[in-house]
Amino acid sequence: MKKDDIKHIKQLLSEPKSIVVVPHKNPDGDAIGSSLGLYHYLKQFGHKIVIIAPNDYPDFLKWMPAEESVMIYDNQTEASDLIIDQADVIFTLDFNALNRIGNMEAVVTKSRAVKIMIDHHQQPDGYATYTYSDVSMSSTCEMVYNFINMLEDTDHINAEIATCLYTGIMTDTGSFRFPSTTSQTHKVIAALIEKGANNAQIHTNIYDTSSYNQLQLLGCALRNLKVLPEYNTAYITLSQDELNTYNFKKGDTEGFVNYGLSLKGIVFAAIFIESQQDQIIKVSLRSKGDFSVNEFSRAHFEGGGHINAAGGKSDLTMEATVEKFIRILPTYKHVLNL
Repeated sequence: MKKDDIKHIKQLLSEPKSIVVVPHKNPDGDAIGSSLGLYHYLKQFGHKIVIIAPNDYPDFLKWMPAEESVMIYDNQTEASDLIIDQADVIFTLDFNALNRIGNMEAVVTKSRAVKIMIDHHQQPDGYATYTYSDVSMSSTCEMVYNFINMLEDTDHINAEIATCLYTGIMTDTGSFRFPSTTSQTHKVIAALIEKGANNAQIHTNIYDTSSYNQLQLLGCALRNLKVLPEYNTAYITLSQDELNTYNFKKGDTEGFVNYGLSLKGIVFAAIFIESQQDQIIKVSLRSKGDFSVNEFSRAHFEGGGHINAAGGKSDLTMEATVEKFIRILPTYKHVLNL
């Protein structure tokens, strides 16, 4: 972010404002963690702040400080519209195109508020007044830490902020194992622990919460795992009937796609999950090395993300979606077999 932008933002925030913080639809740990971290920071300066998430999110994220204050747009549309319409500033976190906020897109687009984007995904749109975009960053939470540092305000980072930002960095880096985890990421993590983030407890809160049904669903997913050795590719399918059998709840399939990628020799993994409610097949993609699932998803499944982690969707049936996926792979054989 340019020095002039920081100067203008400092001036903008020098007096109390009505601020809305917006994460993307189906928010994950990084989206909720960055939103709550920014919330706790800005609240110290007398701003009136509301986090409005497009829709609900998994229970394993519902322990962070002040999480109970998050409004859900799909459940509180009329009240949310009024708050957005009256906002002076809108922070958009962990996404860079307004179509990523579902039913909120129209009202946020129409808003005359100053919009500030903080995000680490590729190919950002130009909707924001101020844009902090860096695809090399591990997470939006790391960027929020940097944003506070740019404002010369790290002294205001307390245990609540540290807890929220640590959570997002941990989840978006796969517990610090993904290539986006840099030495600077670890320095930020060290600073957050010093500020009061209880790393062991945060890990327990996120990862040690599986239900019996979730583990049974994982077993079903692994039974459905297919390997295409000629393309160093693996994929998993989960039908709506299978989800129903194990009483699926939002977040239950988090991380399932990584089991395919963990196989020896596999460089590309996908999971296809049927959603009768949305009438789509949800697509999650992961890769190793230089194979860009961001470009793959943008080209074939109306999605995007990062080089090694992306998502998308298909309006076809499950069978037709898988057939399409397999039909596409020969085009990429030369890069998948490196």
